[in-house]
Amino acid sequence: MPTPQPLDPIRFTRELVEIESTTYYEGAVGDFLADFLAKRGWAVEKTPVAQPSDSGTTGARWNVYAGIAGETPDVVFSTHMDTVPPYIPFSEDDEFMYGRGVSDAKGIIAAQVAAAEQLRAEGLRVGLLFVSGEERDSAGARAANLAPKGSRFLINGEPTDNRIALASKGALRACIRCSGKMAHSAYPELGDSAIHKLAVAMNRLLALQLPVDPDAGDTTLNIGQVHGGHAPNVVADKAEAQVLVRLVGPSAPVRAAIEEAVGDLGTVEFTLDLAFIRLRAVEGLPTMVAGFATDIPELTNWGTPVLLGPGSIHVAHTPTEKLAKEELIESVGLYIQVAKRLLA
Repeated sequence: MPTPQPLDPIRFTRELVEIESTTYYEGAVGDFLADFLAKRGWAVEKTPVAQPSDSGTTGARWNVYAGIAGETPDVVFSTHMDTVPPYIPFSEDDEFMYGRGVSDAKGIIAAQVAAAEQLRAEGLRVGLLFVSGEERDSAGARAANLAPKGSRFLINGEPTDNRIALASKGALRACIRCSGKMAHSAYPELGDSAIHKLAVAMNRLLALQLPVDPDAGDTTLNIGQVHGGHAPNVVADKAEAQVLVRLVGPSAPVRAAIEEAVGDLGTVEFTLDLAFIRLRAVEGLPTMVAGFATDIPELTNWGTPVLLGPGSIHVAHTPTEKLAKEELIESVGLYIQVAKRLLA
């Protein structure tokens, strides 16, 4: 097959962002990537990722792996195809690209493909792994970990401002549910408010003294969603909250603290537990500590991990998500440099 023309990461980012792929709806972007990479000479595999029962859709979604036919990769570049909602259309000016996924993580996909193709042209054995579900439960990463390709190193991409991450916080997600008894709100003594119980439980959670790591910083807790009740004039019989804790150590003591705080006010279900991890540096390159979690704890069979990518996590998940074009181009060279150092 003729050598393809060098990839334009900016144009490729735009093409990816123009395909909406919020979590559970990654099928179309997975199809696009698989077809795109196959046409550029990669041996491509699409692996289905199951939909959870509460996803609201039965649509197909995939992991996409691309490698060199007949070869075991020494290093694999990986990131995720899904984004958080809501979808934000692509736009750009002379300096920046804007839109959902430009930094988290479709610009990273473009940079990794461009880097991998240059490394492939130089005879290095490389692969690409793009997964579904990172923004929710790392379902794609868990599925991929059951079928590793024998790589020695994994270069995972997340927005680190083109700095090597020395550590990445873990993530513990908890669903707290409270139950009560409905009644007319004019006679609250005849009911039992689940929302009032939940409010007390949330105040207890916010008052917890959580672990601190001298290098990684504080454990943080966010109450991200609260649902419950039927109407302002009805005593609520059900209420629940979704809580996400960013870990700087083992999850066990934090789990115990949450359960003790909730006590008999309700029940606690832990729906995600990603480990806090320390990572390797690459000599001569600037470093940071990632206050967010990644798929790395669920990709343990893909080699020694490195975490690196263009973009700022401070604009990811916001209405103003953006990525500097110069930073994206710079990241291609950084990915090539890091891969060569790992394999030297």
